[in-house]
Amino acid sequence: MWTVLSVEIRKLNRSLALLLAVTAPCLIGVFAFFNITRFDQAGPWDRWLLTSVGVWAFFMLPMSVTALTALVGQMEHAPRSWDHLRGLPVPRWRLYAAKALCVLGLVVFMSVLNLAITYGAVQLAAVVKPAIRPTGDPALLQTGWVLAKVLAAALLMIAIQFWAALRFASFVPALALGIGGTFFAVVATAAKQGVFFPWQMAVNVMGEGWRHDTALALGGGLGTVALIAAVAHLAWREAR
Repeated sequence: MWTVLSVEIRKLNRSLALLLAVTAPCLIGVFAFFNITRFDQAGPWDRWLLTSVGVWAFFMLPMSVTALTALVGQMEHAPRSWDHLRGLPVPRWRLYAAKALCVLGLVVFMSVLNLAITYGAVQLAAVVKPAIRPTGDPALLQTGWVLAKVLAAALLMIAIQFWAALRFASFVPALALGIGGTFFAVVATAAKQGVFFPWQMAVNVMGEGWRHDTALALGGGLGTVALIAAVAHLAWREAR
């Protein structure tokens, strides 16, 4: 398994995946910097850090997963290299599992980088405008725990996007699914039923009560099952 995974990592190093992984968090950092400098008075650290996590969960995470899974799928679809991969003396499920692990690893990396860049953006804003230097403690551990729950709740959405990107040779179905899912998640943010919508689960887990518990249980629990099922279905389909 490690050999297959290392090959996938080398493929990502030669692709635009790392550029995407850095660009998306940087955009949120730029937004955080200019948003903070609009104020004339200081605010607490957790306001800025949790706002960054909220923006990530609400919009940038779904769009990044859409682009990332489409990119991973096209690495094999575009050059028609699946026939070569399926001819290797390796269980086919490992090929898809390695790609899924790479996607999850990059999403985790992007999430942590988003938090780090936001922290730096706030510090830079405080240097440029000392009057708005945040008060209190950054509470990075607590913010990191919220971020971990966001990632867990997003697992179902990631599994769906991953399956669509590898199932269809064209990148259009996966992109349409991701854009459509993000669109409905944005326009129906306040809908009570939104907690059951995979593209809204990441942001719903930042709340409290039943919405938090439902989003975390469905997104994390059902998402794990869905990702395993996606790998199994893709491997089974190619074996026929």
